[in-house]
This record gives sequence, structure tokens and C-alpha cells, in this order.
Amino acid sequence: MISLKNIHKVYNSGKANQVIALQNVSLTVPAGEFLVIVGSNGSGKSTLLNVIAGSFPPTSGKVFIDNNDVTNEPDYRRSKWIARVFQNPLSGTAADLSILDNFRLAALRTKRKALNLGTNAAFRKKVEGQVSLLELGLEQKLDQAMGTLSGGQRQALTLLMSVIDDCKILLLDEPTAALDPRSADIVMKTADRLIREHQLTAILITHNLKDAFTYGDRVIQMSDGSILRDIPKSGETKLKQTDLFEWFT
Repeated sequence: MISLKNIHKVYNSGKANQVIALQNVSLTVPAGEFLVIVGSNGSGKSTLLNVIAGSFPPTSGKVFIDNNDVTNEPDYRRSKWIARVFQNPLSGTAADLSILDNFRLAALRTKRKALNLGTNAAFRKKVEGQVSLLELGLEQKLDQAMGTLSGGQRQALTLLMSVIDDCKILLLDEPTAALDPRSADIVMKTADRLIREHQLTAILITHNLKDAFTYGDRVIQMSDGSILRDIPKSGETKLKQTDLFEWFT
């Protein structure tokens, strides 16, 4: 579970270029929920994700993960809970390393390092099985350099790598924004499958209202650093696709 209590975030405080990015935001994301955040540029979406990840500390307020106060914990300490996929497909992989070596690094992300860091036949078989589910033929190319793949292929593999070390939370920061429609569809279907199979708590930032409606258990709209609307997709309040489009008209 993720819980934010009265989060306020100010950039360049007290200066002429001061920006109030988040204003008294309180939010609870129950374990296993797939939350989607929509909103215009500058509404505070990415700042909210960065505060949860620990990349930026809040100016005030508290951040809890599984009832643990992590407000002052940096991102590398929160990595035992959190995995993240960024908008740029190049951000989540090492271009000069093979697909298999990238997976090995991902598997060791939160583990204590030792001398036996190499891959073996069992690990290769495990990766082959996971990659084959993408139906992209990449399971036969595990020794190929990651940098030779397309952006969509790299983003799909990044998703698989993000859950290989048993994370609990998956943060998706516009993961399909730089992809063509076919690749974007593969990435979103892969993300949804992994979230459900691993029972992850997930937060997706997107400008794609169709994806928000299709995949989210709950959708919030942000504006000027605050939560403007918070609507579940099921329950007493039924979220309709037309509702989302009306938010931006």
C-alpha cells in the first residue's frame, strides 16, 4: 500500500522562479490496485511519481509504503519495494550489454552483490520463458546487444526486467509516449498482465484516455498540483469512457 499525507512540493522556494508543483496532496493506493493518473503538462503528475519513488523529497508531508515511513529514504533504498519504467525506452536498459546480461543486472538490483554474478543455464531458461510471452521472437536473441533493438522491444523488455526481482510497486511514467501504436499496445498489454499476475500495486501516468479507461482500476485527474477528480472504475460510481473525455473539454 502507498499512502501520501499532505504532500507539498515547491521548487526554487523563495526565488523569482518558484514553482509549487504539489499542493497538500493526500492519496492512498491500496495493495494490488492499478491507479492511472491523467492531467495536462505541469499538473504535478511526474512530481507525484518522483516523490513516491524517492527521487525528489517532499517539501512537507509524509510518504508511507506498507505503513513504513519512507519520507526521508532515497530512491535507492526504496528500490526494494519499487520498480520504475520511464518514458524514454533508453533509460531502463544498458545498450552495450546483451539482453541476457540486462536481465541479470535487473535480477540483482536489490540483492547483496557477490562474486558469482554471471548467468547460468537455469537463468537463461528462466529469461527465455519470460521473454517468449512477448511473442516478439526475442527469446532466440538473448545474446544480442540491447542497443540493437527497437524502442518498443526495449520498453517491453524493461517491463519484464522491472518485476524480475519481486518488487511490490510498479511506477509507469508515460511508458508508451515515445512508441508507435503497435509497440504501445504490446507494452500496455504486457504491463497489465504483469501487474495482475504479480499482484502489484501500480501507478500509470498517461495522456492516453483510452488506456486510462481500459487498464485502470481507478483514475485520478491532477490540475495545478492538486487532485481534481478521483473516480473508481467499478463500485457505486461507474467510470465511463465519456467521463474521461469530458474532463478535458
